[in-house]
Amino acid sequence: MKRREFLKHAAATAAVVSASNLHASTKTASGSIPRRSLGKTGEQLSIIAFGGIVVMNEEPGAASNIVAEAVDRGVNYFDIAPSYGNAQERLGTALAPYRKNCFLACKTDGRMKDDSRAQLEESLRLLKTDHVDLYQFHALTKMTDLDKVLGPGGAMETMEAAKKEGKIRYIGFSVHSAETALAAMDRYSFDTILFPLNWVLFTQAGFGPQILKKAQEKQMGILALKGMAKTVWPDDQKKNHPQPKCWYEPAKFPDEASLGLRWTLSHPITAAIPPGDERYFKLAMDVAQNYKPLDPHEEHALLAGGRGVEPIFHLGNDV
Repeated sequence: MKRREFLKHAAATAAVVSASNLHASTKTASGSIPRRSLGKTGEQLSIIAFGGIVVMNEEPGAASNIVAEAVDRGVNYFDIAPSYGNAQERLGTALAPYRKNCFLACKTDGRMKDDSRAQLEESLRLLKTDHVDLYQFHALTKMTDLDKVLGPGGAMETMEAAKKEGKIRYIGFSVHSAETALAAMDRYSFDTILFPLNWVLFTQAGFGPQILKKAQEKQMGILALKGMAKTVWPDDQKKNHPQPKCWYEPAKFPDEASLGLRWTLSHPITAAIPPGDERYFKLAMDVAQNYKPLDPHEEHALLAGGRGVEPIFHLGNDV
């Protein structure tokens, strides 16, 4: 996308944001993380989610402690996936005491009816629950994947059957491709979308405004990834970088990361999922508990720091 076209598109998106006021937050108990509406569902979610990678490979006691802290600070939205190592097992036990008051989102890598059903049943077992509130196609990025899940014998058949059975309540997808995201929203009435909404992607790659605009038009629940991301790891650090739970290079801790998350939260989204590193998750809870939109000086400083930075995704990505 050319810079002139991107700026026009971004301005249009900003106008929609201002007019709709969809980013209004509902205050909870004093000092607690605020909540926002999840599209047309009627659900109210904390503006920060607990990403399941936080408890991956942690001892059970440590996992229980961080989950208890999150709930105590007002987090009621938990997100998990089978591909996160032993995170489902850890989260299932840690979340059990709070499950009835939490919104639990899970994902499937399965693209066909049988493998997605097997993953769903295994996730329910490991998560120690009889249902998940939101079940999502994980990384629905290639157009061929979209064709599979929506085609005959595809995973959407599992989703719709499981919804009738009461094993899932809402259907969504996560995506790293703008093109596939737009196509998916045109082809099925999804309840939610989970996608990267990040200041570097928005300004350096033109990635995000078109997804945000269409999701608003569809009145979907909009969930954001990569609010604290910055760029790709340098070639010499890709295999042995200092963040084992973060495949991209996050924004600098704590100031740049805080600004980046506040930038993401200033858009009409319901919630953002921070990196899996516990330090970043706790910082995200701090930001959420004291959230305020960026002032012009802060936004200028943040965007200046992203100028010329290599984004982690590009338009035209299909992997």
